Amino acid sequence: MSRTQGLLAGLVRFFTRRRRLIGTGAPTEVMTRQAPRRKPQERSQRADIPPRLAQVGVQRFDKAAIQAMPDFDGLPPTAIEVVRSLDAAAAACRELTEAAVVGFDTESKPTFNKGERSQGPHLVQLSTATRAYLFPLQGGRMAEPLRALLASPDVRKVGFDLRSDKQQLADNYGLRCQGIEDLVPMFRKAGFRSTVGAVQAVALLFGRYYRKSKSAKMSNWAAPALSESQKRYAANDAYVALRVYLALTAR
Repeated sequence: MSRTQGLLAGLVRFFTRRRRLIGTGAPTEVMTRQAPRRKPQERSQRADIPPRLAQVGVQRFDKAAIQAMPDFDGLPPTAIEVVRSLDAAAAACRELTEAAVVGFDTESKPTFNKGERSQGPHLVQLSTATRAYLFPLQGGRMAEPLRALLASPDVRKVGFDLRSDKQQLADNYGLRCQGIEDLVPMFRKAGFRSTVGAVQAVALLFGRYYRKSKSAKMSNWAAPALSESQKRYAANDAYVALRVYLALTAR
């Protein structure tokens, strides 16, 4: 039998068997090769880039370029409130809840000894678009209105690189924060490989220099009374986070 005849005979046997199977209702073999299933198309990277970042592009300003920019106007001292009483905490948290989206950050007293474990945070700061509230956590105590706000998934709390903030609140206060929106992954999704912090974000989005005091950053955040420099530093870290988030999500 020639090769051609063999192929024809094979085809005859195949179709004869297929007709018999159809008659019995049994599943039939498919001779033709099925095309592989198409995977759902992934979103284009462009679609994930917030409109404001699409305008400025993926770039990074060096220190000199940022310092040459006009200063970023933070909150004035009159818009910064240190919350000391339970009644004040309740009132502040009502306003923050009504805002729905707030800037969020924490501060902890620095540790300088090897192996020393931070007992922070010693300050929680939350900001609306017009006012910042600073909540000192003295003696490891947290006002119940603040605890409820941080645990609420209904109030979005935005900030830069909040992993350690959430972990410290969980470890030292038994609090599982919800409604957290970290800005760092938003920049990474847009193509930024290195971490974008508050200073770089303000330069990118607003063309402004956000001045941050190193002495305030490393100061004693567990002190009974905060200095004006500490208040300004803490309040504007939360305020800047909110401003950046609003710029990123604007349509």
